[in-house]
Amino acid sequence: MIENQILRHIVPLTLANRRLDQIIAQLCPQYSRSQLQKWIKSGNVHVNGKVLKAKIKCQLDDEIVIQPQALQQTQDDPEPMDLDVIYEDDDLLVINKPRGLVVHPGAGNWTGTLVNGLLAHHPDLKNIPRAGIVHRLDKNTTGLMVVAKTLEAHKALVDQLQARSVKREYLALVYGNVISGATLESYMGRHPVDRKRMAVTERGKYAITHYRIEEKLVHHTLLRVHLETGRTHQIRVHLSWKNYPIIGDPTYGGRPRIPKALTETVKHTLQRFKRQALHATKLGFIHPVTQEAVSWQAPLPDDMHNLLEQLRLCQ
Repeated sequence: MIENQILRHIVPLTLANRRLDQIIAQLCPQYSRSQLQKWIKSGNVHVNGKVLKAKIKCQLDDEIVIQPQALQQTQDDPEPMDLDVIYEDDDLLVINKPRGLVVHPGAGNWTGTLVNGLLAHHPDLKNIPRAGIVHRLDKNTTGLMVVAKTLEAHKALVDQLQARSVKREYLALVYGNVISGATLESYMGRHPVDRKRMAVTERGKYAITHYRIEEKLVHHTLLRVHLETGRTHQIRVHLSWKNYPIIGDPTYGGRPRIPKALTETVKHTLQRFKRQALHATKLGFIHPVTQEAVSWQAPLPDDMHNLLEQLRLCQ
């Protein structure tokens, strides 16, 4: 348990005469800076037996003792939920998220979210930022997500995401005949008019999306998409910007494109598909403890599989 750990460090010459918070950030890279700041404020960090403020400078050979403490970081309630857990060990778990499941509580969705279900599955996640969630999927996007079960694992996974070393692949069914794969690069930010949407903008955060053709259909294409960055709605925005909107996307799909040549059955299937046909199919990273490369794959959910089968009948 984290409460039983005591970390002792002697300030080396290279860190002497620097702020306490800066020093322990260097000495304890397994924990985030925000977590270390919380332990300083809560009195769990001592310098030569005394509690000091984060800004106080420490000197050569000062003894720093850190007693990590599990501090509750979420007030959300646990709710029993049938989670599709693909993998779990002492440090992390990987789930296959279904459609319709909101990840974080928020306006209009304060209960019944993935966070609520995770807290019921593993109560100690209340002591991890965002209940261990390090990346999210939209409500109606399905597929693989990793959840950290310890502070150390959370920090390691966040670092890998920031270093763009986490491998995330998606399958997307889009309108149009895509000729070849490509890389899309742009700045992305809030839509200038509709603040609930994202858009390609002149300013914002840089976004990079790679895609290649997985399967060509008569009027549609199945793409395999690789995320290099992780901006809100990134795949949906980029593919729409490229004029290959995802089938069923209510926000970025525009008016449904229903080719006249399709059978009535296929037309009906397309019209009834009311969520973005986007699935996080592959996830890979370096395990934060074993340091081994690990990866998982999740097949298409039934609704996307059935849609794809219907579209194949038009060949």
